[in-house]
Amino acid sequence: MNAFSQISVSGQGLAPLRSFVGDFAALLEETDDLGAILDRGGALLAGLVERDDWLPEEYAQPHPERYQQYLLHCDSAERFSVVSFVWGPGQATPIHDHRVWGLVGVLNGTERVQSFLHRDFDGALVQHGATRTLHPGEVEAIDPREGDIHRVENGHADRTSISIHVYGANIGAVERATYRASGEERPFISGYANTTLPNLWDLSRKA
Repeated sequence: MNAFSQISVSGQGLAPLRSFVGDFAALLEETDDLGAILDRGGALLAGLVERDDWLPEEYAQPHPERYQQYLLHCDSAERFSVVSFVWGPGQATPIHDHRVWGLVGVLNGTERVQSFLHRDFDGALVQHGATRTLHPGEVEAIDPREGDIHRVENGHADRTSISIHVYGANIGAVERATYRASGEERPFISGYANTTLPNLWDLSRKA
């Protein structure tokens, strides 16, 4: 069974994503404490990625040359965005930063994550800690207060992996940076792979 075969039979449609968006917006109304957002928001994301039968197939398609970043939802005030990352076999990001908080939950497959820090005496990048492997249902927080530079790659050389990311901004419009090993920054704005969004708000079928 592939990652998408359950979509047509689940009967849930986009309900899990719609509920997640509402719950996350309510969380941001309640608190602006970053620790609480990452903790409680991480639990919400874990609930969303505990099953993989809700993501529409058009937002789960790999590209043969590079990973894809599909926008699923952006809050009207750009307080948060929800994105599906789709990794073809062996695909990886460059070393990059975020400059906003984030949460990453693996929906299908595995991801390997390596963090980096600037070396004090010359600013070059060095690995920080061991490479972490994230499995389906697992969630990791990105806290810029603790350092948010990392590299992510598909943990599989022979199949697609998918993760759901939540960021504290419209992440596709945030000016960020990729890094050379020397620590030199290269500014970039990621944008998104899609030009349309899932329709979370049509409840006519349910009615």
